[in-house]
Amino acid sequence: MDLETVSAATFGQSLHGLGVNILVRDVPGQCNRLIAVFGMMAHRVNADFAIVQYGDALFQLHSDGTYAANPYLALLPENPPRGAGIELRLYDSDPDTAAALAPAYGMTVLQPPTDKPHGLREAYLLCPEGYAWVPSRPLD
Repeated sequence: MDLETVSAATFGQSLHGLGVNILVRDVPGQCNRLIAVFGMMAHRVNADFAIVQYGDALFQLHSDGTYAANPYLALLPENPPRGAGIELRLYDSDPDTAAALAPAYGMTVLQPPTDKPHGLREAYLLCPEGYAWVPSRPLD
C-alpha cells in the first residue's frame, strides 16, 4: 500500500489490531518533531491529518478540527497539557539521542535518560501537546 496515495477508505479498511490516533493542534509541527527526534516517517501530512510510521507500526495524527462532529472533542481541555496519563513508548529509539534533540523541537525533557530496574534505559519527553514520548532501549 502506498501511504502517500492510498484513499481514506482503503487505508481505514486496512487497519487491524490496536490503533492509535492522537489529536493535536498542529499536525505538521508534531510530524516535524517526531521525524527529527525519533526518526519516524510521516505520510500524507497536511493541516488536518498524517499517517505516521515508526518501524512497522502505523498511527495517525488528526487535528482538533477534524473532530468537530465527534463528541470526544468536547472532552479535550482548552489548554495543554492534554495527554496526561498516556505514555507513547518507543522501544527502538535511543533515549540519549532523543533527549539531546528534543529541546530544539519544543519538547521538554521531563526525565533525562535513566537506567531503570525493569531492564531499560529510557527518557520521558513531553511534547507541546502534553503527550509523554518514552524512547527506550535495553540495558547492556
